[in-house]
Amino acid sequence: MSVTNTSGRRKTAVARIYLTEGNGQITVNGKDYTEYFPTLPLQYIVNQAFIVAEVTGQYDVKVNVAGGGIKGQAEAVRLAIAKAIVELDGIRKPALRAKGLMTRDRRMVERKKPGRAKARKRFQFSKR
Repeated sequence: MSVTNTSGRRKTAVARIYLTEGNGQITVNGKDYTEYFPTLPLQYIVNQAFIVAEVTGQYDVKVNVAGGGIKGQAEAVRLAIAKAIVELDGIRKPALRAKGLMTRDRRMVERKKPGRAKARKRFQFSKR
């Protein structure tokens, strides 16, 4: 089997993955994914596409991820893995779509406006 290359994004995080047949080894930026994503919820997010598609332990994944925070990076990896699974086996797409794993979450941080403390917060007003 050849290498399947896809990408996923969430907020400002971008993940590029290379999926090959294997025994379920996931490497993120040169480290094991359990070391890169230390908490169990983040590890579950990374594995969620495999669990829903019922292909756990069948593929090796090499991930390059950059930008954003750690949760955004985990969700970007999840989207990229889901896209790669569908590219290999289109029959699994309805199950992944039903769980919302095929849709890119387009929500981004709102920009700071001039004359404001943050995006919406105003400076304190005092009439003396």
